[in-house]
Amino acid sequence: MTRREQTKVVAIGDKKMGGGNPVLVQSMTQTRTHDVRATIKQILALEKTGCEIVRVTAPDMESARAIGEIKKHIHIPLVVDIHFQYLFALEAIKQGVDKVRINPGNIGGQAKVREIVRACKDRQIPIRIGVNMGSLEKDLYAKYGKYGVARVMVESAARNIAILEKEGFDDIVVSLKGSDVPQTVEAYVEFAKRFRYPLHVGITEAGTPWVGGLKSAVGIGAILARGIGDTIRVSIAGEPGEQVKIGWEILKALNLRQKGVSIIACPTCGRTQIDLINLAKQVEDALQIIEAPIKVAVMGCVVNGPGEASFADIGLSGGKKQAAVFKKGQVVAIIEDEAKILPLFLEEVIKVLKEKGYDQDAQKLSVKLKESIYV
Repeated sequence: MTRREQTKVVAIGDKKMGGGNPVLVQSMTQTRTHDVRATIKQILALEKTGCEIVRVTAPDMESARAIGEIKKHIHIPLVVDIHFQYLFALEAIKQGVDKVRINPGNIGGQAKVREIVRACKDRQIPIRIGVNMGSLEKDLYAKYGKYGVARVMVESAARNIAILEKEGFDDIVVSLKGSDVPQTVEAYVEFAKRFRYPLHVGITEAGTPWVGGLKSAVGIGAILARGIGDTIRVSIAGEPGEQVKIGWEILKALNLRQKGVSIIACPTCGRTQIDLINLAKQVEDALQIIEAPIKVAVMGCVVNGPGEASFADIGLSGGKKQAAVFKKGQVVAIIEDEAKILPLFLEEVIKVLKEKGYDQDAQKLSVKLKESIYV
């Protein structure tokens, strides 16, 4: 049994986290929460990209009071992020938020944390203890120093878990986020040895989309690959929808979950005799509308192409201005006109979708093919 299967199950709205349940993908809005219309609009857009839990901040009472109205119009669990002022958390709880995230280093003392705990307990709302490398408790940091940050984060989480457990509360999720990948991985690994609470995993303040996406993939992937983690959030300085997309790609890469098409494509080399890079981008673009969890290979030559394509539901392998189409490693078609590779290959993808029972996706791709420049 993996560590993930042994974790306590915690319910966040209609989603379940821990206990071997699927790893969930989260994001956070960038709107002013008190701007209800803008916040709802962004959350609905996030839902379309595959976001399963969304977090909003409540830096003022107006934002906390907006929670109830926002919840009326969205379809995924809503988490509120609270810093410094515990009264905002109490108001958000009253408004029906699905989970409360507090940072133990800045909420204002144990007595105020206890008030939040009691309110959550009354309404069966879970709490995420959000330990962050950027706001550690001063006494712990002084004790272990900057080279013991992982230990500081674990001890901080342990200290605050004890406060919640003393109140008879154990609907707890924990995060131990840092911007340093090795220290963050170390913190999650050490925490997992001591506790069985579900873990929210992320590399905080990872950076701009390109660098931050890579950094998040390395860090989050390293943690998940150890059987640790129950929900993820990619913290890049970019559109929240991109955070969700990267999150799903991390899960796909680890075979944890798959939403939509997974593309296998070679890097090209001197053997390639078709415009493989452009073709792969066009295939990826065309298949973005597909929700079916299928694997599609776009390979440049006959050396590795057929073998790699055999791991995909459908794939193509380039030749001299032509391409062979494979299904589970078997050639099903030869496309001799390079200009027709894309549309004819997409027609073969449509057949696969129908064969697998994804008729709605097949119809969407058929419509896009007819209306596009591919024909």
